[in-house]
Amino acid sequence: MRSSPSSGVPMASTMGIMTAISRLHMRGRRGSLLTCPHKFDTCLQSIGTDVAAEVQAPGKDEAEAKNGRKSLHTVHKEGQEQADRSVLISCQGRTTDKKFLKYLSRHGDVQKYFYYESFGTYAVVEFASQESVASLLEEAAVPSFVHEAVLPFKSRLLSLKSLSVSDLQSPQSRQRSQTQTSMPINELVQRLSREETIDRQMTALTEACQLTEENVRLRFLVCSLLKDIANVFFSECAIRPFGSSVNGFGKLGCDLDMFLDLNGINGHNAKTPKSGFSLEYQMKQSSSERLVTQSILSVIGTCVDQFVPGCVGVQKILKARCPLVGFTHQPSGLQCDLTTNNGVAMKSTELLYLYGELDPRVRCLVFTVRSWARTLNITSSIPGAWISNFSLTIMVLFFLQRRSPPIIPTLDQLRDLAGPGDECTVEGHDCTFVSDWSKIPPQSNTETLEQLLGEFFDFYATFSFSTMSINIRKGKEQHKPETSPLYIQNPFETSLNVSKNVNVTLLQRFVTLCQESSWLLQQSKTNGPIGGTKGSSPAPWGLASLLLPSQVARMKARKKRRSETTGARVKSLIESLNSKNQPNKSSS
Repeated sequence: MRSSPSSGVPMASTMGIMTAISRLHMRGRRGSLLTCPHKFDTCLQSIGTDVAAEVQAPGKDEAEAKNGRKSLHTVHKEGQEQADRSVLISCQGRTTDKKFLKYLSRHGDVQKYFYYESFGTYAVVEFASQESVASLLEEAAVPSFVHEAVLPFKSRLLSLKSLSVSDLQSPQSRQRSQTQTSMPINELVQRLSREETIDRQMTALTEACQLTEENVRLRFLVCSLLKDIANVFFSECAIRPFGSSVNGFGKLGCDLDMFLDLNGINGHNAKTPKSGFSLEYQMKQSSSERLVTQSILSVIGTCVDQFVPGCVGVQKILKARCPLVGFTHQPSGLQCDLTTNNGVAMKSTELLYLYGELDPRVRCLVFTVRSWARTLNITSSIPGAWISNFSLTIMVLFFLQRRSPPIIPTLDQLRDLAGPGDECTVEGHDCTFVSDWSKIPPQSNTETLEQLLGEFFDFYATFSFSTMSINIRKGKEQHKPETSPLYIQNPFETSLNVSKNVNVTLLQRFVTLCQESSWLLQQSKTNGPIGGTKGSSPAPWGLASLLLPSQVARMKARKKRRSETTGARVKSLIESLNSKNQPNKSSS
């Protein structure tokens, strides 16, 4: 299927504009997040499906409210509903809050709103009902340009125009903008240095780095805005965030991974009569699922590029192992990747979310190790031989499974606890694990975060990477099936090594830095917090000392000196051996 502005896409989009707008106050049916060819019935418990919601016990919501934990299904459902009732407004100048809200309230009750900065000032506004959104959109005008034409697609990204100077105010009297980026490292070090224990430092780091409620709402809203254009072609589709945006381990500023869910068109609720007539849709056929995926993403990518305001730098990466469309959503400041037919990634998201909810220490340790790795350039946003954040998270989970007693169960144990409704196979891969968390036995490990961080460094400083692999499905070391320096088995696609890109040099550096950090943590812990003089910040200690840029430089310098010393010893030994082997000139 070809997709170019001149091959019918604009016509199709233009013809579907009114249809798409009319759907703004109607939620499309939620289809299965997983693609399970010929085995749809085995995926009833996938995240966010209508069928899964029907299968779940009536008291599940009550159980969630009682224990204070939400399932990922609930998080998705609430996030999508909030996003569908929301608009994104560019606020030129400094708008008076009172008058702004009064204007919006003419269309209905405003449930929540907040400001943030990204290429200007924006407001996310959530109404109590979708009818209020439709009313607001009916009042919005189409902009007119003297020398330029406009593309006729109406989205929920709007611009607020102030017709009177009295509607503007100083920034000091307006609600504070929400933070959408991570804290600078020097500021983070100062904050951590004021904490009294390493446990508190790790908790404070997690609170400073993790996605805020507002940032998560913004991500769901971006997905909802993209769904409006996709609905023109696929009326029952949904676009959902996955990966770090919703698995509980996302850091402020992380990419937004989105999944185009087309399973709503499967018609799995349609009942075939036993006699008489029946109807079915006529649809084009393709030789493979991959070609279908590439065609769909090509068309959606063209539409995003041509029609969706605020989306720039659109790239169609269709020949990758997992085809995707990448772009920057300028109004939110998010780098976005849109995929479809990526069920294994969705189940990985659900699994990581489950592990993070089982014990609060899991997320704190993951955030701490990730921040440490990023500061020491073990991880990077640039493709290369780095350890990825996903691989690092799996390493933390594996370490927690290896504690005595374990802090989290293995994936095989979660599978053994699964019921008949949890059975799920995705593209031939067993993705089954328990969805009823009450079946998971409570853990009895009482180690502190400080103990776990030190033990994590010691564990991997002595791990036999040369012969053993990391496997959270089994929760124990296994002999590597290949010669890659670092072998971390994909939890579901078990034949894949998620760290195949890591080279020997980077792995050796990781081990050395684990050794260094373990020693530094012990030294700093002995010293304890040291108060600064009046008006000055306390001296960095504990975790803060590991993240201090100057400390990182010293660690690298020590490593370089050791390398130079070792090199000098080897050179001296070689020279000594050569001198012994040379004939004695005085005796000749």
